[in-house]
Amino acid sequence: MPEFSRAVIDIARHVMHKREAPDQGGLLSGQDPTAINTNDPLRLWIVQVGVIVLTTQLLSLVLRKIRQPKVIAEVIGGILLGPTAFGRIPGFTKHIFPEDSRPFLSLVANIGLCLFLFLVGLEIDAAVIKRNARLSVTVAMAGMCLPFGLGAALAVPLYHTFIDQSVKFTNFMLFTGVAYSITAFPVLCRILTELKLLDTTVGIVVLSAGVGNDIIGWTLLALSVALVNAGSGLTALWILLICVAWTLFLLFVVKRILHWLARRTGSTRDGPTMFFMTVVILLLFGSAFFTDIIGVHAIFGAFLAGIIVPREGGLAISLTEKLEDMVSIIFLPLYFTLSGLSTDLGLLNNGITWGYTVAICALAYSGKFGGCTLASRFAGFSWREASTIGSLMSCKGLVELIVLNVGLSAGILSQRVFSMFVLEALLLTFMTTPAVSLLYPPEMRVRVDAHSAAHADGAQGTEGAAQRAEGFQQGREDDGERRSRFTVVLDKIEHLPGMMALTQLILPPPPPYSEPTHALSSTLEGAGSDSAKKDEISLLDNSSSAVSIDAIRLIELSDRTSAVMKSSNAETLLNTDPLLDIFTTFGALHGISVSNSLSIVTFDDLGSSVTEHAKRHDSQLILVPWLPPHYSVDSNQASEPTSNDANTNANATTNTGAITPRIAHMQNPFEALFKSASGPDNADVSVLHSQFVRSLFASATTDVALFVDRHMPGGPKLPHGGTYRLFVPFFGGPDDRLALEFAAQLCANPRISATVVRVSKRELELAQSGGSMEKSQIIADDQAAAAGGQSTIHHNTMFPDTVYAHATTQTRLQSETADNIAWSRYTHPDAASDPALAPALSRMAFSEVGTPAPLRYIIKQALSMSQAALDERSRLLVLTGRSRRLAVENHHAELKSVMEEHGGGVANEVKRTVGDVATSLVVSGCQASVIVFQATVSAE
Repeated sequence: MPEFSRAVIDIARHVMHKREAPDQGGLLSGQDPTAINTNDPLRLWIVQVGVIVLTTQLLSLVLRKIRQPKVIAEVIGGILLGPTAFGRIPGFTKHIFPEDSRPFLSLVANIGLCLFLFLVGLEIDAAVIKRNARLSVTVAMAGMCLPFGLGAALAVPLYHTFIDQSVKFTNFMLFTGVAYSITAFPVLCRILTELKLLDTTVGIVVLSAGVGNDIIGWTLLALSVALVNAGSGLTALWILLICVAWTLFLLFVVKRILHWLARRTGSTRDGPTMFFMTVVILLLFGSAFFTDIIGVHAIFGAFLAGIIVPREGGLAISLTEKLEDMVSIIFLPLYFTLSGLSTDLGLLNNGITWGYTVAICALAYSGKFGGCTLASRFAGFSWREASTIGSLMSCKGLVELIVLNVGLSAGILSQRVFSMFVLEALLLTFMTTPAVSLLYPPEMRVRVDAHSAAHADGAQGTEGAAQRAEGFQQGREDDGERRSRFTVVLDKIEHLPGMMALTQLILPPPPPYSEPTHALSSTLEGAGSDSAKKDEISLLDNSSSAVSIDAIRLIELSDRTSAVMKSSNAETLLNTDPLLDIFTTFGALHGISVSNSLSIVTFDDLGSSVTEHAKRHDSQLILVPWLPPHYSVDSNQASEPTSNDANTNANATTNTGAITPRIAHMQNPFEALFKSASGPDNADVSVLHSQFVRSLFASATTDVALFVDRHMPGGPKLPHGGTYRLFVPFFGGPDDRLALEFAAQLCANPRISATVVRVSKRELELAQSGGSMEKSQIIADDQAAAAGGQSTIHHNTMFPDTVYAHATTQTRLQSETADNIAWSRYTHPDAASDPALAPALSRMAFSEVGTPAPLRYIIKQALSMSQAALDERSRLLVLTGRSRRLAVENHHAELKSVMEEHGGGVANEVKRTVGDVATSLVVSGCQASVIVFQATVSAE
């Protein structure tokens, strides 16, 4: 029975049997590359791995579209490569999977299976059960007892119909009951994470019950194997006692030693060291070897080794990250292929067999579903939530397949019964995701917030949030209400400097510095000290409470097990994440109320996750950083003065020693974003991040500000002064109006001043150059580009975010009217109706300009103001609208000429993300940072 040790002995026997050196000519000597050579099996093994991995990966790409876990693709791939499908092709099995090659495949597959069970043990956290023991124990026990009873009952007719009578009925009944009662905890974690159920009451209970179910299931499997391997009842008892003793030794002795070793080597602080990894791997295979030789399967020992690894400092996650790729890419598909080679669905060829197959599927699902549903309902859940728990707990996946393969190798299950149960496991796993999506839609889910209070995402909450948002929108238009609730998106450590700088800008203006001095002097004089202190404290309290920020940390959910482990340990990560910790400390130092959130979702759901989070927290503005690319710095080349492009254009004139865009590409972090020749890695990074930003723009029901930070490590040093100069080019449209409003809010800070220019395009110049035909062609080209761009974005948008609308008379009049109202509000303020604007307007300068080349004018002004800001030891910040929606002006033609003029090619995905104005500024070489705004626009 011991497969692990038997495979090693078989291979050694093959190697010792033939010692003669084979012909090494290979293909050149006419050898068949798929011919089996037991002395050198690597050649055929590589062919087998290539076929297996390609098949499973292609299937997973297809099944991922319908949100099925990867295990489905691996199981189906193994079945297809077996006698069910490809095995019927003449010569396929003989050349690709010959019988003599099975021991080598079996050895590698069983090594991988031990590693996988070790990872399963790492996933299991006893603290999850302790926190939710009251509900999870009831669900877990009901989900074990009822299915086990139904499986034992069905085992009677199955045994008499399909099983050889030489097999003990007790052994067959035990394996059938275990197969019925087991729950695939690793697959369950993946489904909970993808469906965003980990922070719901249902997800918490299912996760806890799944952990307990898994532990009991593996214990029952060990018991079953022990009874099969035992020659008598007394031998079985000895096997069980030795297994229990080994388990206790690992849990109470070796676990303490591992914990001490992890701290001693610094593995809990800096990740597992090489020595600690060596000890863990030796322990893993040593435990697997011991349980294998005493008569329990090797996977049980590997599972125990995973349970005793310390969880402190994310050590279990770090170990998983080091092992999971090889296990999931190579080892597990090999194991499932071996399982598929033993599965022949062609044996299900008569009515009786299909009748029993249907009965197996129906009883397996009804047992799990019914038991867990009734237990959940008894615990106080609604019928909808209880049925969702039942559906999730009925997930079988690869864990049942492991149980079935153990039974098949032990001779307990026949090929026909094995194929029946494989089909049942496949069907129940496939049903889990669609059943849960139908029974528990997002609007019905009850989530648990950071304060452990449940709240529903129902219609009332949505309606209330919509009313508050509508009230804020109206207040913003009428009363000039300051934005005080912000959502800050954090993705990488490089985002922190820019987000800190932007957060500092949105703080309310501090109290005058003279007041504390007066308070101090009055205190020294002994007059009015109490009142001065109270005034100072109240000013500080008002300043700190005026702004609240919700920082959301985004982590992409990949196919890796470690990503799923992070999702299930999100609460711990929330308290230990360095990005959130640094940003929270920054907020505390500035008196800002910062609440932290962590979201682990797939790449396709990153944008919608931020949108839902902002809506749930009634955020008024989402602040998104631009992903900094990787780039190198060549100081010698960057400092080398050139004058080749000095006469390129009048707007390129800068001070002596300035670096032209062509020479500064090593210092310019946006070279990788906007220059297609900067290398494939940087281009891929920019395109991926722009897809995330566009998905956020497309789905956002809140105003969004994209902060494009130009001041990166290795670039020009920031001035030490704490003052800012804002430049706001105002073309019109909702995005530009939002930029103007935000500039007015920032200028309430006495250290910030702004220059606002209303730029209009001279239609006379455009008409003289044949602009009417040119403009129609531009619109057609942009629509075609937008249509092509939509195929690369991950989200289907409510309405296009990359198309300039046709400027009808009605839309033009509406836009001009709204622009004029917004412009007159700041250029001709009514002090009686809006007194709060007076301090900000005193630091804002307004002007109007008409030009046939508005982008070139903006570039010239930005370059001039950038140099002036450097001379004043201040920083320049450009505020502009994205203007991809409801914009009547199209800068397509001018932007194209600007890019050609400055020698910069721009990726279409990136250009459509930030808009034409921001693109022209970055391509021109202007070193000012840019904030790109998109205002909320209703679908109507």
